[in-house]
Amino acid sequence: MKKYFTVGLFACFLTIIWGCKKLSEDSPLEVTGLEYVFDSKDSLGVNAERFLNNIYSGLPNGYNRINNNILDAGTDDAIPNAVGDIVQYYSNNGISPTNIPDNVWAKNYENIRKVNIFLANIDVVPLNLPGYKNRWKAEARCLRAMAYFELIKRWGGVPVIGDKIYNAGEVVDIPRSTYQQCSDYIIAELDAAMPFLLTANNSVNGTFASNFYGRFGRGAAMALKSRLLLYLASPLNNPTNDVSKWANAAAAAKAVMDSVSATKFTYTLQNAATTAHYTNTQLTPLVPTAALSSYTVNVNKFLSIFSTASNNEIILPYMATNNSTVESANDPVGYTRATATSGKTNPTQELVDEYEMTNGKQITESGSGYDHTMPYYNRDPRLPGTVMFDGLYWLNRNVQTYDGGLDRPFGYGRVTKGETRTGYYLRKFMTSNSSATSYSNYPHVFPIFRYAEILLNYAEAQNEAAGPDNTVYSAVNAIRNRVGMPGLPAGLTQAQMRDKIRHERRVEFAFEEHRFWDIRRWKIAGNVLNGTLHGIQATLNNGVKTYKVVDATTIMFDVNKMYLFPIPLNEVISNKSMAQNPNW
Repeated sequence: MKKYFTVGLFACFLTIIWGCKKLSEDSPLEVTGLEYVFDSKDSLGVNAERFLNNIYSGLPNGYNRINNNILDAGTDDAIPNAVGDIVQYYSNNGISPTNIPDNVWAKNYENIRKVNIFLANIDVVPLNLPGYKNRWKAEARCLRAMAYFELIKRWGGVPVIGDKIYNAGEVVDIPRSTYQQCSDYIIAELDAAMPFLLTANNSVNGTFASNFYGRFGRGAAMALKSRLLLYLASPLNNPTNDVSKWANAAAAAKAVMDSVSATKFTYTLQNAATTAHYTNTQLTPLVPTAALSSYTVNVNKFLSIFSTASNNEIILPYMATNNSTVESANDPVGYTRATATSGKTNPTQELVDEYEMTNGKQITESGSGYDHTMPYYNRDPRLPGTVMFDGLYWLNRNVQTYDGGLDRPFGYGRVTKGETRTGYYLRKFMTSNSSATSYSNYPHVFPIFRYAEILLNYAEAQNEAAGPDNTVYSAVNAIRNRVGMPGLPAGLTQAQMRDKIRHERRVEFAFEEHRFWDIRRWKIAGNVLNGTLHGIQATLNNGVKTYKVVDATTIMFDVNKMYLFPIPLNEVISNKSMAQNPNW
């Protein structure tokens, strides 16, 4: 665990003070840097705030962060277009203590150390901005809580070091705390921080302040608490199904919802098509004429969540400068601007089949109206808002993923990289108002927490604690109604509602790093990640397309060990009290 002690901290200091003052060459950089970062004469706390902002850069950013792949390409929702990409290690039993694609152990302990340094030194700064110092301390504690959560959802219980700051090279000998102990610590930190945080992330006294958007406000702290308690109540961490844990999780989500009702928070579901991703003409092939206008609005509403720099659905974003990273990594390969490394994320047939018909029925249900010759017709508006399929409009033409088409030139089964392996590409997060020949930079704000999650967190926890009461229906239906999908049928049992909520999380949050953790906390990864994942093969003959479901890849998940990541080998070696996770 000791390698996090100095890595990144030096870079942080250099960023803050480079060009400001000459560093002394007579003392270590870490010691010298503290004098300039936490300056006893800096009444505005300029360098201290820069230090805090640097800690924010350690928040999770879900866009193509696993070797240019989205994490969910290691689930049953997608695969990468290259057979050898490491994200597949999570779905082909390829990880080990020395080979962890999503190894953020050092990164998060590095952030914890930065927070501890900040809290230990911020009182030196004579800040003359009323309330700011307490708020900065509270934000730092939330960032530390977030770092611990990122650790325990991967590894289970981890060492909790409190406020201690280890010296460089100091031997670490700390045993792991339990998952419950870690959770208790995180909750205590969040509860202590909340009174000092802004009521909403982006406002002060009700006035919008863009410089506070993306920082931990009280709502973000409550959202983290909601997710933590939901995970704590789930089967992976609650094997005896202690119902009181579900009740606690429901109460945490309900507290956010009640604060919205009381107008303390401005969070809401994005219910306006603020960006016109599609016109009626472009979506004509997908729905009957009578439903076309409303369908187009609903697709645009959903996509607008992810294409604006800020909106009231996103509770905590990962802030980044405008960029074209998502497009350059995921463009269908037949577009002029695409490169040999485009088209990375290939959704599976399993995910596509999960999207209901617009009448609310699954495609396999009697009376659904599903037609296998037109597999994308009359489907949940979130499908074209999430997945690029054959015939969907993109930039200046319709996507061609039939064998020999522009976006699948070699065809099914003939390549191991360079084009889609499933017949599908990623649509979600992609901005459609760029040129078809070159990339432009646009906002790509990753939603760490958004209000739709709070509603579904509540629905899941309340259903487990008390059954499918009216409040559960209301929470789920609000999300469905936002995109024009009908409400759930009345009279569902608790088990039936559980399935509906899990379905809703899958289609609403696809590629937002929920499915990866949901299938683990529900302990269903052994069911959905063993066997075969599928794609679609489309063929064009004499102007007629036919579609056939085909095998895409085989997958494996060892239930005896893979529900938790292995502790990185170097951490086990450097900390003699570190116990490895079972069977690793």
